[in-house]
Amino acid sequence: MLTMSYSPLFLSLKIAAIATLLVFIAGVILARVISRNLFPGKSILESVFLLPLVLPPTVVGFGLLYLFGKNGILGKWLMDWFGVQVVFSWIGAVIAAVVVSFPLMYQSASAAFQNYDSNVENAALTMGASRLKVFFTISLPLAWPGLLAGTVLSFARALGEFGATLMIAGYIPGQTDTIPLAIYFAVEAGRMEQAKMWVLIIVALGFSSTLWLNWWTRRNVLLFNRKS
Repeated sequence: MLTMSYSPLFLSLKIAAIATLLVFIAGVILARVISRNLFPGKSILESVFLLPLVLPPTVVGFGLLYLFGKNGILGKWLMDWFGVQVVFSWIGAVIAAVVVSFPLMYQSASAAFQNYDSNVENAALTMGASRLKVFFTISLPLAWPGLLAGTVLSFARALGEFGATLMIAGYIPGQTDTIPLAIYFAVEAGRMEQAKMWVLIIVALGFSSTLWLNWWTRRNVLLFNRKS
């Protein structure tokens, strides 16, 4: 009889949820500030944001180890000032998930903020509305479909992160054993039935996320067409 701890499932959901929240906040703010402004070095900055999409996960993991390792610039600072250890902890897994999923959120948010007429915002500003009010009452609702798509894709990407997580967080049962890591080490140990169960679970989670996103998008398109 197959016995299996479900800690990888709860840990993966926890890490993906925290990473998605952080990515959403950072992605929306940066996309809103950068997408509609031209300045020297904009293309270089955006290329840096999107770099994790094209780099091998091991390269991303090495970069994170270099920064957050025991003797790394950020790792040493966090340990000395806050007593926080990033390497071989769930915090490291969150950071890895944030880095690899951020490009999807930024790209979606940037496109969303450029796909509507900015004259609507300008009209509200000339009528005395503050920039903060314009953002929450006009910009955010108009860009919401694209932001939601980026959020769902970022969550799915964070949920499936493997390479960078393995390098910075390692595989510690009950602490850093996310579903992708659990699959890898189950296969390595010859526990194929256990690996198969985790594969089915993560496929079901990813499929459900994209299926819901497609349904929601199609539903809103139909509602918009009926109204117009």
